[in-house]
Amino acid sequence: MLEVYRRGATWWARGRIEYLGKPISEYYRVSTGAASEAGARDWCRQEEERRIRRHLVGEEKAELTFNDALALYEPDAKTAIYLIPIVKKIGEMFVRDISPKLVRELGAQLMPTAGVDTWTRQVITPVRAVINHAHDLGRCNPIRVRTFDKAERVAQDLKRGKRSRVKKTPGSWDWLLRFRQHAERRHAALALFMFSTGARISQAVEMHPGRHLDLQNGRACIPAAKGHDDRWVDIPVELVAELANLPTLYPRGWERKAENARVFGFADRSSPRKGWDAACKAAGIERIPFHAAGRHGFGQEMNVRQAVDEKAAGSFGGWDDTALMRRTYTHAEEASTKIHNAWRAGLEAAQENTGIAIGAATSSYKSRTRRAANGKFIKAG
Repeated sequence: MLEVYRRGATWWARGRIEYLGKPISEYYRVSTGAASEAGARDWCRQEEERRIRRHLVGEEKAELTFNDALALYEPDAKTAIYLIPIVKKIGEMFVRDISPKLVRELGAQLMPTAGVDTWTRQVITPVRAVINHAHDLGRCNPIRVRTFDKAERVAQDLKRGKRSRVKKTPGSWDWLLRFRQHAERRHAALALFMFSTGARISQAVEMHPGRHLDLQNGRACIPAAKGHDDRWVDIPVELVAELANLPTLYPRGWERKAENARVFGFADRSSPRKGWDAACKAAGIERIPFHAAGRHGFGQEMNVRQAVDEKAAGSFGGWDDTALMRRTYTHAEEASTKIHNAWRAGLEAAQENTGIAIGAATSSYKSRTRRAANGKFIKAG
């Protein structure tokens, strides 16, 4: 039968449902959506009753609900959190009744002040993943949900009074050095690591000193993320020294045993936020979030400021698609100054090449015209 266990902020269920000592279900490993053990056990009881009833009545008479489809799916921790309010809203609905229009409207119902990108990420994508996984198993029809276009994004932004896709300020050496002067030791090391390697905050906080560091050989392992495997990278000697001088750290509230050690001592991606914000405030610098300071900062530094070839930058930073790296992780800096300097450089080269000054055409034109009293130009006789 199903047993419950805690995973993060919610309770999960695992195991198989049995009838007369024989399993009648696939193996469960799914979030119950409950914040308490009692709620999780109640979910298990209802699920067991439903599956036994289905077993007795016959599979052909049991239609798939969204809860049934979810039981077949194994979401990661983040997706499980997104699914909690969705399950409360449509969990008992039959999958056949869940239309693309309903899914698109669900975001506005659950998060009326959020942007359409959030609706796509936290509603459309999880619902689509659950239903299409059930389809892959032959249990239901697939679902295709159109995402939101630019006009819909603008309309929602106007409605909520806030812009989506605000341009990120990427990290820089200047910002990083000022930040580190006022940051706690592990925050300073974390910022340097992400800026130097392009690692995401979720990858950095996951790192274990025994599994992800090989400082004698000047290497660090960036944990797998977004379809990429673990990757080992050579790191600068300054970063090697920084990491070597960190004490053994454990997330707050975790038992101090070897497997619980973390390189930077944080439990999850949100744990460093308070100290990070405090360092920015103390330094009197712009608060740049983790991802912009680290991964965006790495992309900008390598591709724009230092002009490293994109193949090298993409390989080291973990981008298979270098076009994505250029499009998303590089940003215009001092655009007016650069354009004006380029404009003037081109002009000066042309003047030197032709022997014609920029004012020459104007002078020739003036010699053939005169200004009338009424301010209009009249061709000279």
